[in-house]
Amino acid sequence: MTDDRMALRALLEKGSHADLLREMVELVAQRLMDFVVESLCGAGHGERSQERINHRNGYRDRRWETRAGAVDLKIPKLRRGSYFPAFLEPR
Repeated sequence: MTDDRMALRALLEKGSHADLLREMVELVAQRLMDFVVESLCGAGHGERSQERINHRNGYRDRRWETRAGAVDLKIPKLRRGSYFPAFLEPR
């Protein structure tokens, strides 16, 4: 959580408001995907746990067009099953 706060502080210290908003959208989307994948795996990234039921298996790059601008995301892949964030699915 401290790393997230440091990343937010670094974003806030930047000058351009448009870039700030786009980078904040990217940071929040990335953290949201990490939280969901952690719950699907039963353990955090690189964490050992008896409750682990799946493992991460790299990332898939995806460009997301938002009102704040284009955001490059790294969507986590799972060893068993699949994961695709609900906020990227077509409506």
